[in-house]
Amino acid sequence: MKGSLSEHKAGNRRFTLYLPPSYSADSGEFPAVYVQDGHSLFHGQIELLESIFQQQRLPQLVLIGIEPENRLYEYTPWPAASLSDRFPDFGGMGYDYLSDMTNRFIPFIEENWNVARKPQTRGMIGASLGGLISMFALLKYPSVFGKIGSISGSYWYENAAETIHISSLIPGTARIFMSVGSEEGRGKQSIQRHMLKKTKQVHQSLKEKGFTEDQLCLSIEKGAVHHRKYFCKQFITALEWLYGKNRSIQ
Repeated sequence: MKGSLSEHKAGNRRFTLYLPPSYSADSGEFPAVYVQDGHSLFHGQIELLESIFQQQRLPQLVLIGIEPENRLYEYTPWPAASLSDRFPDFGGMGYDYLSDMTNRFIPFIEENWNVARKPQTRGMIGASLGGLISMFALLKYPSVFGKIGSISGSYWYENAAETIHISSLIPGTARIFMSVGSEEGRGKQSIQRHMLKKTKQVHQSLKEKGFTEDQLCLSIEKGAVHHRKYFCKQFITALEWLYGKNRSIQ
């Protein structure tokens, strides 16, 4: 048996829905993973994912790939100047985006598909700016999201690392997977050159807040640069660490 991929809309919001092989409307509820940037992180990876399900290294998951309307606005928590003349400034509408996700989009998914409504099974994952806003989802709505995947999160973003450091986030039962490539930011002239350092800073801040080794993972991929090829690889690693065997999702 194979799962299914389909395109949908919730209001004006487009999303790609992946339902795993054993999904049915009247079976047990499935963990739901809300993924930034549409299906770019799992496009072309379904066969691999289903082989991992078959090996029982992962419970079967529902994936919701959410298309951004404007990622430079929706994935940034506050406005900031562009790093290059080729791009517009960052719009800083991230909190509005997270509010929309939490109050409208996720309830729509949970009303229409058989997914678990427990924070411990509800994941938010993204890469780059999508990884940044996924971490801010936990800061803003700690009672909603229990599993966060921040792949090459843009912690170079102005005041992002500092805001996480001074936040009142407490560990609770949340689990966080972070990753970054060892070569990310190398050769950059902008603040992106601090990619690795800022990611390590955020990881250290979370450790200081009491996140244990079982709750917090930082994967530094040797030789990896800031590229979708590496994001996709880390996406599978993130799912396995957050939801995998010997990881309670109850």
